[in-house]
Amino acid sequence: MTAPFRLEPLGPHHDRKGFACGVEALDQYFAERVTQDMRRRLTACYVAIEAATSRVAGYYTLAAAGIPLGDLPQSIVKRLPRYPSIPVARLGRLAVDQDYRGRRLGSAMLWDAITRAARSEVAVFALVVDAKDAQAEAFYRHQGFSSLGLVPRQLFLPLKDVAK
Repeated sequence: MTAPFRLEPLGPHHDRKGFACGVEALDQYFAERVTQDMRRRLTACYVAIEAATSRVAGYYTLAAAGIPLGDLPQSIVKRLPRYPSIPVARLGRLAVDQDYRGRRLGSAMLWDAITRAARSEVAVFALVVDAKDAQAEAFYRHQGFSSLGLVPRQLFLPLKDVAK
């Protein structure tokens, strides 16, 4: 990362109320609902903390998922067993507080998510994301993600090469 941040699991000591990425749905989810999803074991949430202030500068969520084998490109399908679905990790949300934009924090958090998924003790083939808008889609494509199936803005990144 380009600034002194640390990435860690979200805990009760983190101040979520001051976070503002500028997308109301992401801000509201982080302030009001993420801990409920964590307690229900529906997602895991990781936060980027500015070391100097202990302020939450960004967050992302990861969860287990499965995708139909047929949604993958044929060039990948031909190298996989014919299971009906393939296990993946889903990047549910990724947001950077407006005060921390332009520091490549989003890229650093994405790399952290990719690394966590790749080294997971639970096997996952790829990291999948549903890009919220065209700008988010461009960000993920720049990071090496490809289209997945017919769902607009649903993208994936195979993890086998990342683990190496």
